Amino acid sequence: MTSLARVERPVAWADLPLITFIVDTGAVADIELRKVRHDPIELITRAAQPILWLLIFGQVIAATRAIPTGGLPYLDFLAPGVLAQSALFAAIFYGITIIWERDMGVVQRYLVTPASRWALVAGKALAAGLRSLVQAPIVYIIALLLGVHASLDPLRLVGVAFAVVLGSAVFALFSLTIACIVRTRERLMGIGQLMTMPLFFASSAIYPTSLMPDWLKVLSAVNPLTYMVSALRELMVSPTVDPVAILGDLGVLVLACAILLAIATKLFPRVAV
Repeated sequence: MTSLARVERPVAWADLPLITFIVDTGAVADIELRKVRHDPIELITRAAQPILWLLIFGQVIAATRAIPTGGLPYLDFLAPGVLAQSALFAAIFYGITIIWERDMGVVQRYLVTPASRWALVAGKALAAGLRSLVQAPIVYIIALLLGVHASLDPLRLVGVAFAVVLGSAVFALFSLTIACIVRTRERLMGIGQLMTMPLFFASSAIYPTSLMPDWLKVLSAVNPLTYMVSALRELMVSPTVDPVAILGDLGVLVLACAILLAIATKLFPRVAV
């Protein structure tokens, strides 16, 4: 009789590493999103800044026709950049939550759970992306009311949502990485404030890269926000969609997300010290 110890048992789906990672990531993201459900006012107030950019800056520049946009109305050109900006500003300070959780002893509890560090960090990045997505309909509606020719095609809207979540996750992971290094809220706030405007202005959010000096074009080429804006512009307001361009932009964001996820996961235990 064959020994039971030698019989190979079928592997349950729940025991597969990838499935475990996905389930744990979703659980961490759900925990993070519960905070938003209890206090949604923060997301509503964060939407005020992009609305002002469209209502004031956008309409003034559109009236002056000071920035050439290749035949695209300036408000149409600006709207995807403002949507990307709202995601950037919401995600770049996300690392503060890690420091707060460290002070409250929450991080230490996370680290002793069965969930891997990869899932812990990925879950927080996913939550940051979904938090930014909540603001997207507000920006979209204001843009439509101002006459922006934003596409309402369902497939394009799915692409816009994916680009917002992915881009926000990139900047949230960058913020988490900085939080693991500096480990104080004051320093993280200073670094976040220092980085937001250079990231924004060294992208194609408010003017084409063709208008930039050569040194700024170099910075723009390595700026993830540039690719996020490009993907959103292609999906939101471009008359025809170029799948190759969109896949290229999203590919850069996926690569940046993977690199930052690996770095943040490596550094994550440091924040608990």
